[in-house]
Amino acid sequence: MLRVLAVDDERPALEELLYLLRSDARVHSAEGATDATEALRRISRALEAGPDGEDGIDVVFLDIHMAGLTGLDVARLLAEFARPPLIVFVTAHEGFAVQAFDLKAVDYVLKPVRRERLAEAVRRVRDLAHSAREARPLDSADPSAHPGAAAPAVPQQAPGVGSVEQIPVELGGVTRFVPIDDIAYVEAQGDYARLHTEDGSHLVRIPLSTLEERWAPRGFVRIHRSHLVALGRIDELRLDAGTTTVRVGAAELAVSRRHARQLRDLLMRHARG
Repeated sequence: MLRVLAVDDERPALEELLYLLRSDARVHSAEGATDATEALRRISRALEAGPDGEDGIDVVFLDIHMAGLTGLDVARLLAEFARPPLIVFVTAHEGFAVQAFDLKAVDYVLKPVRRERLAEAVRRVRDLAHSAREARPLDSADPSAHPGAAAPAVPQQAPGVGSVEQIPVELGGVTRFVPIDDIAYVEAQGDYARLHTEDGSHLVRIPLSTLEERWAPRGFVRIHRSHLVALGRIDELRLDAGTTTVRVGAAELAVSRRHARQLRDLLMRHARG
């Protein structure tokens, strides 16, 4: 059973969220906070009491846009603790999803919150919380159980959605998690970007320039103002009458002149390992 803290500075939205959470049989308790300061005070008290304490909190359902500290600010502060509660962001804004999952959020629920969508978020939290409890040594809550024994190592980050880095995509009110390693290339579509995988494509409200900056360490390179490509997914480089193209699976993509030389150098280094 989950112990929940919901945080939203709009009281009607907070009351609706608490009503839905308390209606879920998997939720033991759901309390609310109307600002980040109050939320951090409650979370600090819960962490001091320990995971099995009376004031324990398993998960924080956190709005992003709030007066004073934002939900993202709160998440960054919680990441400094040894055993922070899990985090689910609940927001009306799609554009913060990448930042949210960089902060190890379990889920990203868009307002207005639907009961079915919230239930899916609760399921994910319950599964992760259960796994974390199973992995914790039985005597970890009481280091004195074995005098002289060193305290067990504690992970410095909250559990995320898995060891594989993923990006959330919304489709018909349902959030799917697409592994970044499955993405072959990305196509700019205005303020959006379309992610292309072997199974299809997914539209996210993130500019291509943002993904270029964030995914450069993962081997994604800009080949055109409209395309970002995973270097390891390039099957073929073609030069024809001064025009450069690459083949990525079944797709043939143009390479702009300003990116052509750099791309050739990168491919050569990649081929050499």
